[in-house]
Amino acid sequence: MRIFRHFRDVSDAFKGAVVAIGNFDGVHLGHQALIGAARSLADERGALLGVLAFEPHPQEFFRPSPESFRLTPFRTKARLIAGEGADVMFALAFEAEMATMPAQDFVLDVLIGGLGVSHVVIGADFQFGKGRAGNAALLSYMGEMEGFGVTVFDPVEARGEGKISSTRIRDALKAGKPDEAAKLLGHWWTVESRVEHGDKRGRTIGFPTANMRLVDCLKPAFGVYAVRAMIMEEDKPVARHDGVANFGVRPMFRTDEPLLETFLFDFSGDLYGRHLAVEFVGYLRPEAKLEGLDALKAQIAKDSAAARAALAAAPSKPPPP
Repeated sequence: MRIFRHFRDVSDAFKGAVVAIGNFDGVHLGHQALIGAARSLADERGALLGVLAFEPHPQEFFRPSPESFRLTPFRTKARLIAGEGADVMFALAFEAEMATMPAQDFVLDVLIGGLGVSHVVIGADFQFGKGRAGNAALLSYMGEMEGFGVTVFDPVEARGEGKISSTRIRDALKAGKPDEAAKLLGHWWTVESRVEHGDKRGRTIGFPTANMRLVDCLKPAFGVYAVRAMIMEEDKPVARHDGVANFGVRPMFRTDEPLLETFLFDFSGDLYGRHLAVEFVGYLRPEAKLEGLDALKAQIAKDSAAARAALAAAPSKPPPP
């Protein structure tokens, strides 16, 4: 998948695409359905399938916060979108220029002049332009005037439980329910980062951990999780291991900021500096302060056994909602 970071540098070979537009945080089942609708139209027309998303997320521009709410940082989002069959991703910078651009100019300068879209697919609640003045009705009208098609896609619901949304998924993760989040995502929620050097205490008790800081993404409920971890090279998994992970501030030793510590089953080797993607499959228990290393060692062994059982029972892909 080709990625463009600006609408002014798109080569002619990638113009004329059918483009799905949205923020796509999490690339959940609703997003996948919208991209799927665009893919069907692209196949019918013999056109490229494009996805347009904004980086950073507009909410990060308008309401900056030290605590990230994002389900998927850009790297993860791009890989998931590529997995949906996109030929090109337009990851447009959301900064002052984009935030103050009138809705009509967004259509004329970005969609037509920059990307040369042949058709766009949007959600019914899509808004764009300065003051969110643009909506589906305006886009449809301008598309008719300017010669490109517009499809308005209805929200996807979870078996009568309401619209599948990134907000519902965030709430589930904050509540320690990664399995519920996964049903709405259509994939296991995954965090990615480089493995850092830690205090190496785990290896002294027989449970060496890969230490990662969660940067530019939501922080889930503190506690112990059953996980599947992928060792990544050039954005592709080269090895996969089941494991158990603790996310939090480690009550026994207290860290300044939350840390993800993952013990990979049946693995030996050096992971320092490697890129790791960790899938959260099941929540086992909250964080707990234990009395001494012997108690910690016994608890990790217990958690490992629980994680193995949970992972053996979990499917490779979560069931639909």
